[in-house]
Amino acid sequence: MRLGLASLVLLLLSCTIATGEQEQEGVTESEEPECWGEDTIDCASELLAGQYLCTSLDIDSETQQLRGCRLSNGTGKAPQQCSALPGILCNSTCNSTFTRYENCNWTNGYHFDTALLLSVFLGMFGIDRFYLGYPAIGLLKFSTLGFFFIGHLVDIILIASQTLGPADGSHYIINYFGAGLTRVPVTENTYRREQQDWY
Repeated sequence: MRLGLASLVLLLLSCTIATGEQEQEGVTESEEPECWGEDTIDCASELLAGQYLCTSLDIDSETQQLRGCRLSNGTGKAPQQCSALPGILCNSTCNSTFTRYENCNWTNGYHFDTALLLSVFLGMFGIDRFYLGYPAIGLLKFSTLGFFFIGHLVDIILIASQTLGPADGSHYIINYFGAGLTRVPVTENTYRREQQDWY
């Protein structure tokens, strides 16, 4: 009995020591490399727009956006590999390449084509609003036949111009990567052109 208990204690101690060594190895691997005797900077935060290029963008074929796009403080960000101008060394890699978080359109599975087709053919029953995550307006459209077809036509225009998007604040998945429509809101910081006074 004592021999079995002693061997169990030795087994537990050896497992604990092995786990501690693995944790220490993980810490040393995750540490950033140090470039001794070199003038390096934090390229991801200190470089200005003309001092780096992100030419090889990693595009996800399913979302047509940058791969790894996540919502952060209301805007989409994705990690991308960039390279600094020759002569600039980054302290994270000891060379001119670094990872930078670029802006992207965060998507959550809502397809633009699907929303537009649902609005054109089944919008009078509110199916487009149900699809985009607006169940209350979808129920009202269903019970009034698309607000007597006026709301049906308005929703077709709103979805086609991408003014009406998904309820969760995500962007549409469009079947190409490139320029899209961007809503420009008028806020207190928007400059308004001064008009002449009318007398």
